[in-house]
Amino acid sequence: MKKFTEFLEKKVTDPMARLAEQRHLLAIRDGVISSLPFIIVGSFFLIIAFPPLPETWMITQWAVDHAAEILIPYRMTMFIMSLYVAFGIGYNLAQSYKVDPLSGAQIAVASLLLTITPSVIEELGFVLPMQYLGGNGLFVAIIVSILSVEIFRICKQKEITITLPDAVPASVSRSFEALIPVAIVMILMTIITVIMGINLHALVEKLVTPLVTAGDSLFGVLVPVFLITFFWSFGIHGVSVVGSVARPLWEVYLLKNGEAVASGASKLPHIAPEPLYQWFIWIGGSGATLGLVIVMLIFARSKYLKNLGKTVITPSIFNINEPVIFGLPIVLNPILIIPFIITPLVTATVAYISTSIGLVTPTFVKAPWTLPAPIGAFLATGGDWRSIILVFVNIAISMVIYLPFLKLYDKKMLAMEQENA
Repeated sequence: MKKFTEFLEKKVTDPMARLAEQRHLLAIRDGVISSLPFIIVGSFFLIIAFPPLPETWMITQWAVDHAAEILIPYRMTMFIMSLYVAFGIGYNLAQSYKVDPLSGAQIAVASLLLTITPSVIEELGFVLPMQYLGGNGLFVAIIVSILSVEIFRICKQKEITITLPDAVPASVSRSFEALIPVAIVMILMTIITVIMGINLHALVEKLVTPLVTAGDSLFGVLVPVFLITFFWSFGIHGVSVVGSVARPLWEVYLLKNGEAVASGASKLPHIAPEPLYQWFIWIGGSGATLGLVIVMLIFARSKYLKNLGKTVITPSIFNINEPVIFGLPIVLNPILIIPFIITPLVTATVAYISTSIGLVTPTFVKAPWTLPAPIGAFLATGGDWRSIILVFVNIAISMVIYLPFLKLYDKKMLAMEQENA
């Protein structure tokens, strides 16, 4: 076991941990995370516009009549999330290079906007289409944000900038310092979009279609679920590692589902946005450990596990499970690693099949991750009461899987306590 653990640490976990710390992946992760307040707040307006209430109720009829007005905050936040993500990526990447982060963020936003060709409407004049500022434009936002900040960095390093005397205010100096990089980025994007007539969004969409399709399959769900718990088993924050790569895909699914709801579609296009993992798979945190904690409270006989269960039950209800992972511990524990990996694979399969066959509405709302799972699932599915049943079914499944392993570990802990008594 020791040799196997050392092999995994050297050949798998260490390289993946370094990958998670890669500058550009960190900037993408932090850029997406920085937009979460807008996604969370904006998505709740979808629930207000389409309340989970009987159609005959007055409030439901009012919401239907005023849906266009209610959805304006959604369309200015979640619906154009790529704009916020581009700003966040540009800011964080520029900051990592120790160049002016605000200039980096602004250049990234300008670069994204220059990938879109305005239309002319007689009554309104030039109109900027919004379709590529949401989920459809996320991959392009990532690419052009990184490209524009790299141009900014190279100009700074090669001193291809306008430098003003020290007596000039810093804000003015930074503005002139970004002048040449901004000109280069604007000219480059204008050549691509206007002169060459290339639609970067359509091009990238064709290239990533296989990836998007694969990530929304059962296999595409089980792979990140396995990897996240696998890395946690060795003390590495699995969500940070895997989420750096997978989160842009998850956000695309969420945004497209939200757009489908806003347009009145009867069927949502994607099964596997991140809330699917949060509310139906990671119940209590990575590894679906709420079931483990409940089993610990009911069946544990050793003093340590009894006291630990009482201590961690509250944070577990709110999806904080580091006390469980490091307190039992699960990390490098050959007994508990097995159910820790198996349990979410089973709950993921149940959740995916239940959603794909229409037993539960696909998630389209980003509810705060610290909500108890039944509440979070209810909100994330737009008020589908069946999601609450699915949560409790998966909690029961996790309890059944964890129980024999917990009993085995409890027996070992009890023997140790009796020896030391």
